[in-house]
Amino acid sequence: MKRRIKVLLSCVLICQLFLMTVYAKPDWPSDTGIQAEAGIVIDADTGTVIFGQNIHAAYPPASITKILTALIVLENSDLTDMVTFSKDSVYNVEEGSGNKLNVTNGDTLSVEDCLYSLILHSCNQAANALAEHVGGSREGFVKMMNDKLAELGCIESHFENPSGLNGDTQYVTAYDMALIARAAYNNKKLVEISSAVSHNIPPTANNPEGLTIYNEHRLVKTTDESSEFYYPAAVAGKTGYLIKAGNTLVTYAEKDGRRLISVILKGSPRQYFIDGKNLLEFGFTQFENLPVTGNETEYTAGDAPVSIGTKSYHPSDLELEPDAAVTVPKGAEFSEIDRELVTDLPAGSPKGAVALIRYTYNDRAVGQAYLFAKAEEESQSEPPAKESSGEHEEDTKADATNNSKKGFGVFGTLSIAAAAFAIAAGTAFAVKKKRKESKEIALRREERRRRLMEEGDAEDFERILNERRNNKKKTK
Repeated sequence: MKRRIKVLLSCVLICQLFLMTVYAKPDWPSDTGIQAEAGIVIDADTGTVIFGQNIHAAYPPASITKILTALIVLENSDLTDMVTFSKDSVYNVEEGSGNKLNVTNGDTLSVEDCLYSLILHSCNQAANALAEHVGGSREGFVKMMNDKLAELGCIESHFENPSGLNGDTQYVTAYDMALIARAAYNNKKLVEISSAVSHNIPPTANNPEGLTIYNEHRLVKTTDESSEFYYPAAVAGKTGYLIKAGNTLVTYAEKDGRRLISVILKGSPRQYFIDGKNLLEFGFTQFENLPVTGNETEYTAGDAPVSIGTKSYHPSDLELEPDAAVTVPKGAEFSEIDRELVTDLPAGSPKGAVALIRYTYNDRAVGQAYLFAKAEEESQSEPPAKESSGEHEEDTKADATNNSKKGFGVFGTLSIAAAAFAIAAGTAFAVKKKRKESKEIALRREERRRRLMEEGDAEDFERILNERRNNKKKTK
């Protein structure tokens, strides 16, 4: 009896071990931390929050504000525009904040030179002058800044000046700052400016020989491999400091085909660079990106119709957003990711999108991918009665000039007169084109008939098609 019990217990243990091996999936790594009060690291491509600490707590941003200022300037001006420094832009700054460019009232520099000074040199006068140039006034530019926050989905932050100097209503969260940086470092010119080690500023009144400014971000500029600040993956970023804000830092890094962003708020001297570096390295070593295309087959493979809202699609009529990916712990499988199909698309969704797939892993958002209806001559999601183009051979195409004048697309339905003219004046090219189109039409009609038969609507399809043919003959 004892032997039987031992055998039974052994079998139970073996089964449990087998189940654990088969069904266990990697936990979300969390074995990191930072000394700063708040910080975050996100994947710049998927938007996944890899690690966060007090990410929704508001802090003064200091000069990392200038990242948003630079983004708005790049979106609303030309690099060659000349910026004039007004008396207010030069002298209406917080006491003790300095004048790193030593500019004076009436000096002029290009937008590009001002941006280099803004990001590399953290010049507050450049921030003011750029704001006046783009927004008409600092107040006008600040409104643009807060409008941009709303556009990016930043609901926990507010700005009241373009430089990042102290303000009663100037605050940002680590999460919102990551969203700002993600948008900013999708701008190639901003990455180029932020990654420069130095830049030559042309002559001004107080700098008749010009001057050279240098990047202040140690992770970006350090080339000494023995330095604790050496981190070759760091590409761009911005530093900040105020007594109230402490040390703040944004770093954009690239490694092994991935792009990460870290944000540090209320950090301490020197350590805030180490905090930013540690967050980035944690994200690179503990996580990976999996492509959606090739892994997601639920909506784009097989023969079963896909219902999206009130419409039905054949899987072959749907395609995934190219280059979409998800960020998961290393070792995780795509099959272990949960998905949600969203048919009520958010504002700003791309043209042609019919749904959005949102992916989660252990209840964490890890990425998303839009689902598109393939561009075809006819929409497979509309009733057959509306599929006028390609229904019968008589619907030939007129020449491109007539199409554009009438406002038709390449496959637009033509008037009978235009069709008759095209046939009467048919050249060898037109005949060849018509034969090709007729063959394509027949194939498409047969494919629609097959799909409609699967859905039980083939009879209606034939009826509507015959009615259209009879109406065509009566018109003739």
